[in-house]
Amino acid sequence: MTPLDPHEPIESVVDRYKDSIYRLAYSITGSRHDAEDVFQEVFLRYITKAPAFTDEGHRKAWLLKVTSNCSKKLLSSSWHRRTEPLSDDLISDEADRRDLYAELSRLEPMYREVVHLFYYEDMPTEAIAGLLNISNSAVRKRLSRAREKLREFMKEEDYV
Repeated sequence: MTPLDPHEPIESVVDRYKDSIYRLAYSITGSRHDAEDVFQEVFLRYITKAPAFTDEGHRKAWLLKVTSNCSKKLLSSSWHRRTEPLSDDLISDEADRRDLYAELSRLEPMYREVVHLFYYEDMPTEAIAGLLNISNSAVRKRLSRAREKLREFMKEEDYV
């Protein structure tokens, strides 16, 4: 394997990974504004640390790991715990997507994170486990619990 070009313009890296980074940050934080802050922090770290990667998979894993860590750090900060969240109205033409998004946002961040990585980033459970430093069984358990909670939420709202 040949290493990636260390002189690749940052714009092309941002363009390639912007959607994945933003969606993961949003799924963990549950806030558009917080996701934007995390997005900026991730790429700031990418620029300042200038890590060397062996391939695109390595770069993507690093960016997703930093996104996860920055999102969790933001949520656990004392500043964040003392603030009142702004309303995030997701505009969508499809009522079902809005309903599913509303139910997903009710999940705890650790469940939203694995759901996002599994369903939206198409990552296998083994890769998620490595990214989050948890066991494969913990990933599967979180996915199972997230699905169960979603079923409960949907029953409460009479979606089923």
